[in-house]
Order: sequence, then C-alpha cells, then structure tokens
Amino acid sequence: MRIPGLILITILMALASGCSSVRVNHPPAATPSPDQISSPVAAALYDQYDEWRGVDYRYGGLDKSGVDCSGLVYLTFQERFDAKLPRTTKGLAQKGRQVSRKELQPGDLVFFKPGGWKGLHVGIYVENNRFLHASTSNGVELAYIHNGYWANHFWQARRVK
Repeated sequence: MRIPGLILITILMALASGCSSVRVNHPPAATPSPDQISSPVAAALYDQYDEWRGVDYRYGGLDKSGVDCSGLVYLTFQERFDAKLPRTTKGLAQKGRQVSRKELQPGDLVFFKPGGWKGLHVGIYVENNRFLHASTSNGVELAYIHNGYWANHFWQARRVK
C-alpha cells in the first residue's frame, strides 16, 4: 500500500509542475532564404526582424532596451521605408484604408483587441500569414495571424502605403 501511495504522489507532483507559470522561450522564427521571400517589402521586414528579434517589450519604449508594439511599427516604417506614421496604436488605426484579411500584403498593419477597447495591439503583416510585432510576453517576434489567440482577437487590417 505504501508504494502505490508514493507513485500517486509522484504523479500528482509531476502534473502540478506542468501548471507553473514559467516564461517559455520559444526559439526565434527563422528568416527565410532570399529566394523564398515574396517582395522587397517583406525582405525589409525580415531585415527589421533580424535586427530587433528578442528585444523585450517595454511600454513606451523606442529602442533596443525595450519597445512597445506601436513603437516597433513607428520605427520600422521610419527606418525601412522612410515613412512617418503616428506613434500610438490608436493613431495608427486611423491611417490608410481598411483591408480584409484575405487582401493582406506585406507592410499592411494588423490590429488586435486582446483587451477590448482598453487594449489595442498592432503589428506589421510580413507574408505567409506571419506578422512582426512586439509581444508583451516574448518581445519582438514573428507570429502567425491564424494562431488561435491572434485569430480570436483580430480587429482590422489597414494599408498605409
């Protein structure tokens, strides 16, 4: 009777350890080879990703010590496309024209409402259903727009160029 009890305790401890809230560091997404990239805009966005990948999220941040989602968009358009866009997500959400998810092209802005109207999030569509953004949990990364979380919180997309 003593051994089955120890086995049960061991199993319960193993299961409980799976519930811990440790940040999981996923390996960064690989940048495709140049012959796999669909456009010069996508290539510029992959270059930006290579330069900024893994930089931590910091609300209001605008440098490599930390950047927020709208700051990454602002800097990317300034550095890669010589374009001046608003600094805030709310301001970005009013630029350009709205496009559907089916119409997305490299460089389009993608917006999410992970926290309703109080919390807006923005990224830049790269290609192949991936977007570049500054994640609060993983920093600057490429994510899939059809991932359950992002798909469930998608709000709109806008073409600014």
